[in-house]
Amino acid sequence: MINEMTPDPPDAPGGSVPHRAQAELAGTAWEKLPHVCTGLHGVPDTPDVLGAVLAADPAHRVRAVGDLYRLLLNQEQVFPATAPAALVLACLLDDPRTLAEDRWERRAGVRSLRAELLNWLASFADIARLDVADGVGTARDLAAARAVRPILHDRIADFCDADDPLVREAALAATALLLADPALTSSVPRYAPAVREVLAVSADSYYRWIARERLAAWGEDVTGLVTAEEERRAALDRAGALAEDPFGQGQDQEQAIRWLEEQPEDTAAPEQLGRRREDRAAPIPAAPHEPAPEPPVAALGSEAGYRGPWRIARKEERAEWTFTPYVGVGPLHFGMTVEEITRVLGEEPAVSSYSHHGEDQKLNHADFAESGIRALFHDGRLGCVAADALTGPQVRLDAAPLTGCAPSHVEDWLVHRTTRPGSLAYSVAGDPVFADLGLAIRSQRAGNVVLTRPLFLLHAWLDLWHSLPSEEWNCSQSGGFASRPRTEKAAQPAPSQVRRPFAERIRR
Repeated sequence: MINEMTPDPPDAPGGSVPHRAQAELAGTAWEKLPHVCTGLHGVPDTPDVLGAVLAADPAHRVRAVGDLYRLLLNQEQVFPATAPAALVLACLLDDPRTLAEDRWERRAGVRSLRAELLNWLASFADIARLDVADGVGTARDLAAARAVRPILHDRIADFCDADDPLVREAALAATALLLADPALTSSVPRYAPAVREVLAVSADSYYRWIARERLAAWGEDVTGLVTAEEERRAALDRAGALAEDPFGQGQDQEQAIRWLEEQPEDTAAPEQLGRRREDRAAPIPAAPHEPAPEPPVAALGSEAGYRGPWRIARKEERAEWTFTPYVGVGPLHFGMTVEEITRVLGEEPAVSSYSHHGEDQKLNHADFAESGIRALFHDGRLGCVAADALTGPQVRLDAAPLTGCAPSHVEDWLVHRTTRPGSLAYSVAGDPVFADLGLAIRSQRAGNVVLTRPLFLLHAWLDLWHSLPSEEWNCSQSGGFASRPRTEKAAQPAPSQVRRPFAERIRR
């Protein structure tokens, strides 16, 4: 049994790791094991990420855990560094410093670092069940991921009886998924009752999905669980529609609002909400009569010397950036602070917008006029980057431009290459949002011309209506940075008008 009350030793060096983890780190040739963005500017190598997981600074820990997902499990893929990193993380679980609690990028609420590391290991185990055809990675990487499952199971087993319910749930989720390994089949009867009694009734929809999927795979009857989940979703749909009805009134609407507020918050990661196995299907190939559209072409830009409010930067004036889904864009990667962005770009933000919560204030977004980008933040960390259509960098995906193009051309090209059926959605303003890429294509006006203003997003930002501040919505009607004097000073912190309907508080 793990002692959940072990205190955090005050003299423990923040960057040190336990002996067993240190041995794993030292015995691995990390230089031969890249992650999704190894070698890119400003992106840490795997040993640096692993070393920061137990950092003394809470912000560094949160950033490191976010990097574990972005760099080692990107787009439901494993990489050469993923399996060795999983072994190191499993060696950290019993370190007392993992009892430190915080808010993590991928889940609602507060939980311990131990629980979140177990959640990462559960995601790892889930992906290890996929096939190469599902985009999980190369056959060698997949084989390496599957080979470590028995070792991970042995290191996680004790936490399935932890006193902390969030640790217990995460450990059971990881264990249930690891039991897909044929070598662990004999352990199924030991864990099946706990999966049904704990995971199947969790407030976390991803855990409930794991329980139904695994119990069914083990030959158990899950009819009642499926029915209960369908009834739960139907009740939430009915109550949500009634609560949001602009013409609703009276006691029924009030009861619906109260009932929704009483429901436990779904703590599943945003991309796992309502998760289905069929969502992992390979992309549907285009029909023979539907040839791939030509890649979009960027606008040529305004004539040299033109300095009006609608001036469009020419090709040679734009910085060239590349985009890696859910990792970053150009020199920026998600999870950065505004100070880190300032250092990387070499400029101070021209405008900063804050919201106030009592005596506290939170940075909503910062505009970097010289670079032509807007950085949007959640809890002080970069979660979204908007490239100005007129003056922003030319961001490319598979060598195709995304900035300053005809919106319909970019949308047609992205629709054809989207990697998962059902990943395309539209915002209330009609902006296409591609969940598999973490990319939204908004429009920005330049006189009589409309050009693309791409938004590069983390999962939690895919619901644009609830995520973006009003200033970002207004960009479609303005000239963006081009209409601002370059000498504009940073604005004083002021409340930011953000649309926050009731439905945002009800995560499903």
